[in-house]
Amino acid sequence: MTNMLRNKNKVRKREKEDIKTEVYALSQSISMSAHKARRVLDQIRGRSYQETLMILELMPYRACYPIFKVIYSAAANAKHNMGLNEEYLVIIKATVDEGTTVKKLKPRARGRSYPIKRPTCHITIVLKNISLYEESVVESIGCFKKTGWIYKKKSTDITLGTIQGHHSLWFAQPKNYSKGLQEDQKIRECIKNYVQKNMRISSGVEGIARIEIQKRIDLIQIIIHMGFPKLLVEGKPRRIEELQMNVQKELNYVNRKLNITITRITKPYGHPNILAEFIAGQLRNRVSFRKAIKKAIELTEQADTKGIQVQIAGRIDGKEIARVEWIREGRVPLQTIRAKIDYCSYRVRTIYGVLGIKIWIFVDEE
Repeated sequence: MTNMLRNKNKVRKREKEDIKTEVYALSQSISMSAHKARRVLDQIRGRSYQETLMILELMPYRACYPIFKVIYSAAANAKHNMGLNEEYLVIIKATVDEGTTVKKLKPRARGRSYPIKRPTCHITIVLKNISLYEESVVESIGCFKKTGWIYKKKSTDITLGTIQGHHSLWFAQPKNYSKGLQEDQKIRECIKNYVQKNMRISSGVEGIARIEIQKRIDLIQIIIHMGFPKLLVEGKPRRIEELQMNVQKELNYVNRKLNITITRITKPYGHPNILAEFIAGQLRNRVSFRKAIKKAIELTEQADTKGIQVQIAGRIDGKEIARVEWIREGRVPLQTIRAKIDYCSYRVRTIYGVLGIKIWIFVDEE
């Protein structure tokens, strides 16, 4: 009997501790089907608070915004009411229940109105503070999932590993991963700055499609895919050696060799980066955005592509109100995994402000 009472007291203490470390938020009657909300909740269940915010910001689904607000509200309750740190919050429960169906009437002339049924749902989010637990307890709770998950920051993310590969190939310890990532960014910025200074092109196109980086223990291999490599090589035959020296000075490489090679792309205007640079040069010269987009579409048609979509956002043509304009030509199946789609986002500075350019090119389907 005494052992039974002790076990019950331990269970009650654990329940009280869980209540102190758990916080929840509930959102009712959201105008959305439970199926669409459940599709997003399955991707964030068991993840940390900061990682969840990043996932929801990058996923393209409409259900992300109401779920984002519920999670943000739960974290605000944990911070202000219980004094918990947001870094140690983990989503241990994320459920959605079907709500009532709202019946509306769509008005139409001459008695042609028809009823509309709007489904609703209730979303419940429970966050738990794991700062007081040990690693073994955290693993038993099921936090910090390491399984693969799919979200679409862009159309290429969903095809990585199936059709398209990574632009950086190297291995590192988890604590050194951020350093390697920053190193790759410095290498790419150094190469682009050198190309801008040493290449004089009337159209303003640098011609860099992508930069691949392969790291080994004593060697760093950099492959620059360019559409117009002659513009960099002509004039000075030792420009590649100068570029190599600049990268070594920038990153202070002593014990590691650096090897830079340039490969030519047969159809440069079939790559979104080169096409975005072309459109940016046209916009800087105050060419109408529609003419620039149509000219870019004509260039991609010569590269034998199956479809293209171009989107420009900002103060287009100097208008006071920012807006988004886009033109599509051909097929651009963003939801098809076997479709090889190249994507690019590019910023261009004009006298009216910063404009954003996004390009999707449907190359082939496997």
